[in-house]
Amino acid sequence: MAKTTVHIRIPVQGMTCTGCEEHVIKAIKKAGAKHVTADFRKGEATFQIDLQNEIENVKQAIAKIGYKPGDPEIAYVDTPESTKEGDYDLLIIGSGGAAFSAAIEASKHGVKIAMVERGTIGGTCVNIGCVPSKTLLRAGEINHLAHQNPFAGLQTSAGPVNLGQLIEQKNELVSKLREQKYVDLIDEYGFELIQGEARFVDEKTVDVNGRKITAKRFIISTGASPSVPNIPGLKEVHYLTSTTVLELKEVPKRLAVIGSGYIALELGQFFRHLGAEVTLMQRSSRILKTYEPEVSEAVTRMLAEQGIRLITGATFERVEENNGIKSVHLIVNGEKQAVEAEEILVATGRTPNTQALNLEAAGVQLGSRGEIVVDEYLRTSNSRIYAAGDVTLGPQFVYVAAYEGAIAASNALGVSRRKVDLRVVPGVTFTNPSIATVGLTEEEAKAKGFEVKTSVLPLDAVPRALVNYETTGVFKLVADAKTQKVLGVHIVAENAGEVIYAATLAIKFGLTIEDLRETLAPYLTVAEGLKLAALTFDKDVSKLSCCAG
Repeated sequence: MAKTTVHIRIPVQGMTCTGCEEHVIKAIKKAGAKHVTADFRKGEATFQIDLQNEIENVKQAIAKIGYKPGDPEIAYVDTPESTKEGDYDLLIIGSGGAAFSAAIEASKHGVKIAMVERGTIGGTCVNIGCVPSKTLLRAGEINHLAHQNPFAGLQTSAGPVNLGQLIEQKNELVSKLREQKYVDLIDEYGFELIQGEARFVDEKTVDVNGRKITAKRFIISTGASPSVPNIPGLKEVHYLTSTTVLELKEVPKRLAVIGSGYIALELGQFFRHLGAEVTLMQRSSRILKTYEPEVSEAVTRMLAEQGIRLITGATFERVEENNGIKSVHLIVNGEKQAVEAEEILVATGRTPNTQALNLEAAGVQLGSRGEIVVDEYLRTSNSRIYAAGDVTLGPQFVYVAAYEGAIAASNALGVSRRKVDLRVVPGVTFTNPSIATVGLTEEEAKAKGFEVKTSVLPLDAVPRALVNYETTGVFKLVADAKTQKVLGVHIVAENAGEVIYAATLAIKFGLTIEDLRETLAPYLTVAEGLKLAALTFDKDVSKLSCCAG
């Protein structure tokens, strides 16, 4: 006869290390429980046990080895009837960062899991996003420095770029990481991969290649794709997106980029570093309009110094192609002009991949841009279905997607009831110099009611930038004038992405301006700029000796 199984979460006081976790797990298993986990950081254990067994036995077993159990909480119950609810306990649609994080988290709890993927396993990041673009960006930087460096007496040069070879090397890296970080993990964690496109039939059933699949719970993590603006004539010409541009075999003589966000900046600079003439075009009056003005100014200066043309305040009239030359017709300041190029890159944001899911049949609400609407627990309007990652149009970072995937899995299974906390999310644009931000801008802080004080440190006040002869950039700190707590950090500098994690910790854990001032910073590092920016609130750092605080 089928048994009723209860899934339990129990607080456990006294665990201080992984060794403690092992002791607790062993004791609980001896008491008759299965699929036991323990986490000393959370101070809890989870397990499954038949209702025929006494949960009190588990509490006694924990106490017997010297730890203090709390009151157990029932996460959810599998009855003989509920086990018939679906073919799987959890069905995950998508196979990117959020999906794999969800599958790995769910596998801890002994449930039956399947993942549905319609295309290449691994999602955006490893296949067509972070990994391929960042390895190519590094190649572009090396080529640029070989052609042009700021040091007297160095005679460097570079031959013609073989983009085809770069792309081939990039594809080899992508293939290797896809296998190691995604494909190989399927067997490691014991879930099933189903190839095909999932389409909801009702709130608990999807159709995949004609096969009806049911599940108790679902997680949708189908990501997003490049969006294409409605510009007359654009769809009639051959244009590139952030996906297809990474497969070009030859460097175009001229590249016109519609958009100037992080994707446009990174890929535009990459092709400039390979020798292309690059023009960035955007509708807003300043680049990176949601960033600090000082960041926008520094990036604008960087683009000009590197020979990238920037057109702001543009109205796009139409796009044409004649004899292989594409023309983007604009109106700027009331005057008409045209930008000609061999290739056009469209980099105007991303659209969530929800069109094929038939979410209406499942009762899942969508937002105005086609995104899945979720609550603070990542639950959709259908309590059976959760969503995580780019498909919700939250911060478009793979580390956010992975964070959300794990939370969605534990919440969907009833193992926990965790809220998503995206108050302190760092972001990096991998240009050179790079752009990194975390926390509130000055404008955002004021809108939230803070009395704000700011510090702006030009990069030419940072010793590392001086010795590198690379002084275009800025550090800006935003702080609460009453508590002195750091609210936001915004950087344009070489290796800004390496510095921003320290800033993230400062904001997350409520450090003050004085905390940054009193912390030792290694001399001749970009990270020293964080301390110098803290000193700049009430000192002129240009009048300090080296390392003086």
